[in-house]
Amino acid sequence: MIKEAMPAVVESHPAQLPPGVRRRLTRADCAALEAAGLLESERFELIDGELIPKVPKSPLHSFALLLLIEWLREVFGSRHVLQEVPIELGEHLSRTNEPEPDAIVLRRSAASFRNTSPGPSDLLLVAEISATSQSYDLGAKAALYASGGIPEYWVLDLRDMRMIVHRNPDGEKYSSIVAYAVDEAVSPLAAQASSIRLQDLMQ
Repeated sequence: MIKEAMPAVVESHPAQLPPGVRRRLTRADCAALEAAGLLESERFELIDGELIPKVPKSPLHSFALLLLIEWLREVFGSRHVLQEVPIELGEHLSRTNEPEPDAIVLRRSAASFRNTSPGPSDLLLVAEISATSQSYDLGAKAALYASGGIPEYWVLDLRDMRMIVHRNPDGEKYSSIVAYAVDEAVSPLAAQASSIRLQDLMQ
């Protein structure tokens, strides 16, 4: 009598592509996709060769960003503060990265950047408003900005109501990371006579 074969149980494996299949996108790739109408660039950021969808802003996020921009312009001047524009991160990073921080503070007037994006040497401060993307802003974004040599990086954490200030870039990390409570004042390195509290951006 022939014994009927029975199906064997096989363990599942993690979903992953074969080695070498994934190809990181470059800024040139993204420009070509956008020109062909295949990419809505305003909906994505290019980070480490990956297109990262931008999280839709909540009303609280938008309001906090509005007040932050207003305050930064009072401190540094309206032509030295820009909102949601691409920045460069140096030759070794810019090929596959084009982040668009919520706010940046420039050393020179924005008029100097009509035909180019500001780079690390042009930036005094970069800030992100974080309502639902804390792990991304405090992880991958912080490592990217540190690698690019951004001297100061603020994350306004609206979930835990704190401001995390990153300073002294050292390789892929910042050697100084300090969390300020909602009622504690923070001064930018480039304007230490001025300060702001997170709660000031909630009113």
